[in-house]
Amino acid sequence: MMRKAFVILTAFIFLFTAAISGLAEGNTPPAPPEGGMGPGQGPDGNPGNPPDGMPGGGFGGGTPPGGKTADFTYTAAVEITEAAEQSGQTYTSDTADESALIINTDESVTIEQPVVTKTGDSNGGDNCNFYGLNAAVLAMGGANVTIRGGEITSDASGANGVFSYGGNGAQNGGEGDGTTVTLSDVTITTTGNGSGGIMTTGGGVTYASNLTVTTSGGSSAPIRTDRGGGTVVVDGGTYTSNGLGSPAIYSTADITVKNAELISNLSEGVCIEGKNSIMLENCSLTANNTRCNGNATFYDSIMIYQSMSGDADSGTSSFTMTGGTLTSKNGHIFHVTNTSAVISLSGVELVNEDAGNVLISVCDDGWIGAQNVAVLSADAQTLEGAVLVGSNSELTLNLTNGSSLTGYVSGSIVNANGTEVSSEAGTVKVVLDANSTWTLTGDSYVTAFDGDLANVNLNGFSLYVGGTAVTK
Repeated sequence: MMRKAFVILTAFIFLFTAAISGLAEGNTPPAPPEGGMGPGQGPDGNPGNPPDGMPGGGFGGGTPPGGKTADFTYTAAVEITEAAEQSGQTYTSDTADESALIINTDESVTIEQPVVTKTGDSNGGDNCNFYGLNAAVLAMGGANVTIRGGEITSDASGANGVFSYGGNGAQNGGEGDGTTVTLSDVTITTTGNGSGGIMTTGGGVTYASNLTVTTSGGSSAPIRTDRGGGTVVVDGGTYTSNGLGSPAIYSTADITVKNAELISNLSEGVCIEGKNSIMLENCSLTANNTRCNGNATFYDSIMIYQSMSGDADSGTSSFTMTGGTLTSKNGHIFHVTNTSAVISLSGVELVNEDAGNVLISVCDDGWIGAQNVAVLSADAQTLEGAVLVGSNSELTLNLTNGSSLTGYVSGSIVNANGTEVSSEAGTVKVVLDANSTWTLTGDSYVTAFDGDLANVNLNGFSLYVGGTAVTK
């Protein structure tokens, strides 16, 4: 079996101007920016997200065991450096920090029905997360890779299943080098910590259709991204996570998923960090978040936050869901903290199995450095549950096109540890169009109301607007 070492030489100046050079044995891939924030660290040394002995920096991102980033040399059991078509081949590595298959070429490579097996733990830290060290399959260097069918299995720490690294030196907002991975009808299984199913960083691009992806380790989202982001488009398939800090989708990128089944058996269903997005269309998403991860003090199904680890730019996060079903088995359906977020729902069946029946919470959690601000827009959407907004937080609730809310607005918030987070509602604006309604299930406190009070059913409770109870 061929074993060949190769690397990317990157030169950078202050605040990272990255340039990829050719592969040469003994050279090293890009290193993190000098003075940059490490995993789990925010500005001025504020804590980010180091979970209970698990990877830091983010729920689905972060650093697998081993921690500190260092220069390294890529090695592979099999290396493809030019255009190729292969079918029915086996690629295997049992060596630490070695991929089973690396594809590094700016040409097209097509692989049919591969069997890929990767063992051998890595302690390469962010080199695994950002650059693809120890991945079962790594695409880089502007490669255009198509994989159809087959099985890809990794049983090691820091061993992502299929890694698309776009070559931008893991710089947020930087353009990739064109590396594109297209996967169809592939089964991907990972068991180690820090081992996502399909992983995209550094401006890479990933297209996936009808995959079966199962992950069991910590910080191992089936659809996973990390620093440098990129673009991920998924159509069909089943994506299941079983580990701590492993939502079905972890976004530090722009991710679109259609017609897929998404299941998280321990963690959040999806997580968005910073100025990034997730769009779901006609998906079935089920989350059973029963264990808090890292700095988190709430159970929730859709987690939108900013860790301040440097893995994602700060800005407005975006979650959009059209059609399909969102089932929240435990905790709040939506939770927004330490960021600005826009949540858009249209025709989604929301199923909340938690006894507390909280639709959304916007409030402080275990991260600091930014405000808690959210907009929840409902279009032809049925909403039910408590709307909780902390005293230092903001929410605008827009109901349009025949939407309805059955619930109340409050600032009385207690986290999963039983600690009071807030006692009074913050800034809340509710907007009802002429065709939408609100039925109160408790006394409600809002800063502003825009709509016809005839569309509000007080249901025996009081609605306070700007501190004054309204009468009808």
